[in-house]
Amino acid sequence: MNEFKRFEDRLTGLIESLSPSGRRRLSAELAKRLRQSQQRRVMAQKAPDGTPYAPRQQQSARKKTGRVKRKMFAKLITSRFLHIRASPEQVSMEFYGGKSPKIASVHQFGLSEETRKDGKKIDYPARPLLG
Repeated sequence: MNEFKRFEDRLTGLIESLSPSGRRRLSAELAKRLRQSQQRRVMAQKAPDGTPYAPRQQQSARKKTGRVKRKMFAKLITSRFLHIRASPEQVSMEFYGGKSPKIASVHQFGLSEETRKDGKKIDYPARPLLG
């Protein structure tokens, strides 16, 4: 524990010695690397704790014509939808644009969603995207 305290004190001193623009650059670099690590993990179809995602539901033979063959969330984790914000004090990452925040939250928390016009709700298992 004392080893980490010394490391934290030294790191805090180094960060405080940076100018605000230097801290912003450091935050931006940390945010980019954090997004990259999240993207790699999601492309490997793993939750933050290392467990694999629940697989997609099997479709009946009648419905297989339009089934999706790519990995889940391949487009959702691109920089187009997964935005980062960096300031001298903090770094944040969020899903942005159109339906992507709703899709991400449904899968992050394992909610149910009305997906069809007839009002049928589908329960999604939790597949944490960020963590």
